[in-house]
Amino acid sequence: MTSSIHTSDSLQEICRNVKNLGYSAGQRIRLYGQQFEVLSDPFPEADGIAVNVRQVSGNQTARVLQLPATVLRGARRRSPVAA
Repeated sequence: MTSSIHTSDSLQEICRNVKNLGYSAGQRIRLYGQQFEVLSDPFPEADGIAVNVRQVSGNQTARVLQLPATVLRGARRRSPVAA
Protein backbone atom coordinates (compact mmCIF):
# COMPACT_ATOMS: atom_id res chain seq x y z
CA MET A 1 0.00 0.00 0.00
CA THR A 2 1.38 3.37 -1.01
CA SER A 3 0.37 6.53 0.76
CA SER A 4 1.06 9.73 -1.14
CA ILE A 5 1.62 12.97 0.68
CA HIS A 6 0.60 15.90 -1.52
CA THR A 7 1.30 19.25 0.13
CA SER A 8 4.43 20.55 1.80
CA ASP A 9 2.31 21.79 4.77
CA SER A 10 0.94 18.32 5.42
CA LEU A 11 4.43 16.89 4.90
CA GLN A 12 5.89 19.20 7.52
CA GLU A 13 3.01 18.47 9.90
CA ILE A 14 3.42 14.71 9.49
CA CYS A 15 7.19 15.01 10.08
CA ARG A 16 6.51 17.01 13.28
CA ASN A 17 3.98 14.43 14.46
CA VAL A 18 6.35 11.53 13.69
CA LYS A 19 9.05 13.34 15.66
CA ASN A 20 6.62 13.74 18.59
CA LEU A 21 6.00 9.98 18.46
CA GLY A 22 9.68 9.45 19.39
CA TYR A 23 11.31 9.16 15.96
CA SER A 24 13.74 12.04 16.50
CA ALA A 25 17.50 12.48 16.68
CA GLY A 26 19.03 10.90 19.77
CA GLN A 27 16.18 8.44 20.38
CA ARG A 28 16.34 4.65 20.19
CA ILE A 29 13.63 2.78 18.31
CA ARG A 30 12.84 -0.82 17.55
CA LEU A 31 11.64 -1.59 14.02
CA TYR A 32 11.78 -4.63 11.82
CA GLY A 33 13.12 -6.72 14.72
CA GLN A 34 16.18 -4.51 15.21
CA GLN A 35 17.10 -1.68 17.55
CA PHE A 36 18.31 1.58 16.01
CA GLU A 37 19.68 4.89 17.22
CA VAL A 38 17.96 7.71 15.34
CA LEU A 39 20.51 10.15 13.90
CA SER A 40 18.15 12.68 12.28
CA ASP A 41 14.70 14.12 12.59
CA PRO A 42 12.08 12.72 10.16
CA PHE A 43 12.25 13.93 6.55
CA PRO A 44 10.35 13.27 3.30
CA GLU A 45 11.80 10.35 1.32
CA ALA A 46 10.37 8.86 -1.88
CA ASP A 47 6.65 8.35 -1.14
CA GLY A 48 6.87 8.51 2.65
CA ILE A 49 8.87 9.64 5.66
CA ALA A 50 12.30 8.38 6.72
CA VAL A 51 15.01 8.94 9.34
CA ASN A 52 18.75 8.38 9.33
CA VAL A 53 19.63 5.58 11.75
CA ARG A 54 22.49 3.42 12.97
CA GLN A 55 21.91 -0.12 14.21
CA VAL A 56 22.69 -0.37 17.94
CA SER A 57 24.45 -3.74 17.67
CA GLY A 58 26.08 -5.37 14.71
CA ASN A 59 26.68 -3.26 11.59
CA GLN A 60 26.75 0.33 12.84
CA THR A 61 26.82 1.96 9.42
CA ALA A 62 24.43 4.91 9.12
CA ARG A 63 21.56 4.40 6.70
CA VAL A 64 18.18 5.78 5.72
CA LEU A 65 15.24 3.90 7.23
CA GLN A 66 11.80 4.29 5.66
CA LEU A 67 9.16 4.41 8.39
CA PRO A 68 6.32 1.90 8.13
CA ALA A 69 2.86 2.98 6.96
CA THR A 70 1.41 2.19 10.40
CA VAL A 71 3.62 4.87 11.99
CA LEU A 72 2.61 7.39 9.32
CA ARG A 73 -1.09 6.62 9.77
CA GLY A 74 -0.71 7.24 13.51
CA ALA A 75 1.07 10.53 12.82
CA ARG A 76 -1.65 11.67 10.42
CA ARG A 77 -4.37 11.04 13.00
CA ARG A 78 -2.47 12.90 15.68
CA SER A 79 -3.73 16.43 16.20
CA PRO A 80 -1.27 19.29 16.78
CA VAL A 81 -0.43 19.82 20.45
CA ALA A 82 -1.17 23.31 21.76
CA ALA A 83 1.70 24.94 23.63
